[in-house]
Amino acid sequence: MTRNLIFVLGDQLTPTLSSLAAGDPAQDRVLMAEIADETTYVPHHKKKIAFLFAAMRHFAEDLRDAGWQVDYVQLGAPDIRANFSDQLATAIAAHAPARIVVTEAAEWRVAQIIAGWAARFNLPVEILPDDRFLCPPALFKAWASGRKQLRMEYFYRDMRRKTGLLMDGDQPVGGQWNFDSDNRKPANADLLMPQPAAYPPDRITQDVLALVADRFPDHFGDLSPFHFAVTRADAEAAFRHFVQHALPKFGDYQDAMLTGEPFLYHSVIAPYLNCGLLDPLRICRAVEDAYRAGHAPLNAAEGFIRQIIGWREYVRGIYWLKMPGYEAENFFGHTRPLPAFYWTAETSMACVRAAVGQTKTHAYAHHIQRLMVTGNFALLAGIDPHALHQWYLSVYADAFEWVELPNTLGMSQFADGGLLASKPYAASGAYIHRMSNYCGSCQYDVKQRTGTQACPFNALYWDFIARHRDKIGHNPRMAQMLRTYDKFPDAERARITSSAATFLASL
Repeated sequence: MTRNLIFVLGDQLTPTLSSLAAGDPAQDRVLMAEIADETTYVPHHKKKIAFLFAAMRHFAEDLRDAGWQVDYVQLGAPDIRANFSDQLATAIAAHAPARIVVTEAAEWRVAQIIAGWAARFNLPVEILPDDRFLCPPALFKAWASGRKQLRMEYFYRDMRRKTGLLMDGDQPVGGQWNFDSDNRKPANADLLMPQPAAYPPDRITQDVLALVADRFPDHFGDLSPFHFAVTRADAEAAFRHFVQHALPKFGDYQDAMLTGEPFLYHSVIAPYLNCGLLDPLRICRAVEDAYRAGHAPLNAAEGFIRQIIGWREYVRGIYWLKMPGYEAENFFGHTRPLPAFYWTAETSMACVRAAVGQTKTHAYAHHIQRLMVTGNFALLAGIDPHALHQWYLSVYADAFEWVELPNTLGMSQFADGGLLASKPYAASGAYIHRMSNYCGSCQYDVKQRTGTQACPFNALYWDFIARHRDKIGHNPRMAQMLRTYDKFPDAERARITSSAATFLASL
């Protein structure tokens, strides 16, 4: 009889995972499975499915090499089941374990499934904390208790103090906590852009690619080329490649966008981090070491570390603080369906076409493309935030609900009414023009506010301001824009309303 049956989920590919650390390879058995329901609850990008399955299969091999008995059930195998619970039932019948052990799920939906196992199987179920994160949900809840505003900046400072990262005693290195004002430079096309490390598919990955091509032909996205790291060793090598070649300029250009340059100086390691192939504190310490060795400037190191121990931990805290129910927030009451070009990239707006096009090819777009292009357009156009949430969850290889949902509903769409963000991230075409070269190849004129040739973002932006004046007028960061709108002549305000309505009707 098996002592413990340890169920390892697809985003728990970490050898020091709490459930594995509590186990004994000589007495316990590991269960991993490619669950059909997990591939279709949203129509995941083909490349996302392939990445996770390939990483899971390689991790199972690593566990076997470390002496574990592993039941790994592939999609399409005779003993595969459609959902986690039925798969576990099959394993229980085969091995008669005394207990089920699992590390807590990262997503609320999966956590509810796990919560029902003890009653269904009449077995002890030990759910262990996920210590790969630096701020447990209970600690975040304690931090949030009694605060009028849950601003990431103050949480981030506490995380700096907790970890000691970029600290000189009790003070931040460089005399300030945040160097974001130094990280907003537009990039020039003649800059030498380092490319992320790429890894050709081995036999295991090739088998996965063939499986995905066969079973998910109608899912969004391109399967080829496939260059993801799918092992811990390659993920760590990809991170070292970023530190060596891209980190020094990451800070300066992290908000920039260029046609034909999907990666610029970004690390492109979020898929590896979010499935467990990389350790967040370890990579932050490596970036700190690069700064202290003189390899990278402070604004680059601080900007990277803030994304990991600040923003990443913060949005996870918000997620577990507000679920369930957070996914239904809709502060502005937006209900417009998601336009088809989010799936096809067939639009005359060059910025949206570039962001969606590279998403289709790479299952990747960096944070400014998500926030200020596809997200900004959805906000201005009044698209249903839940529909946008499902799109982001579907199309990006790094998207798991705990990190994607707060970023979409809170940061991008302001659907939580300001719990997470201090203002709606709404902008006209001028922002995109300043931070990219997209406008130069666009059929629309970014300098025109209204009319058929005007950049749609312009009229939509001012129409958004006018439509929601009652909800944003009290926001000090938006009130100035409302005052500017009110100074427009009546005829100009009418043209804005007409241009926005004409464009939205064309969707």
